[in-house]
Amino acid sequence: MPRVIMPAEFQGRNTVVLARWLLGKMLVRTNAGERELHLITEVEAYHGEADLACHASKGRTARTEVMYQAGGCWYVYLCYGLHEMLNLVTGPAGHPAAVLIRGLAQVNGPGRLTKRLGIDRRLNGASAVPASGLHLEDHGIKLTRTQLSRGPRIGVDYAGPVWSAKPWRFWVKL
Repeated sequence: MPRVIMPAEFQGRNTVVLARWLLGKMLVRTNAGERELHLITEVEAYHGEADLACHASKGRTARTEVMYQAGGCWYVYLCYGLHEMLNLVTGPAGHPAAVLIRGLAQVNGPGRLTKRLGIDRRLNGASAVPASGLHLEDHGIKLTRTQLSRGPRIGVDYAGPVWSAKPWRFWVKL
């Protein structure tokens, strides 16, 4: 039986553990009364101001303010002036942490994902609940260790060798 995952479930949890846990969950997009369910297959964790690959590494700004909210809301930003990126805020209030949703079954790449689902910055700061039009559900899909992979995050070389090498990207081997 599908279960809606409520925002409180993301507050105060370890972002890296939560990122891995999100694999196999459903991202549900509701638009004009139509529900689309998409299996989450790739994610990346970004954890706090000390993480030099995290947008919050430069502190609190207008762009990153939503990352400082309590977990369970969406952080959507524009990358390279072209692509919207969808992140789930995960930290407790005041601790900036988020998980980038990088891929879904049938949709590879975070820019393609947001384009395919019609996600843009209007969702930035919105709660991850059905009323927002974008939420998460647990359909009881269990993934085995052999179905999962992990490795360094993509496109964060600017963070230096320590932070760019963190194995905080997780994906399902399909």
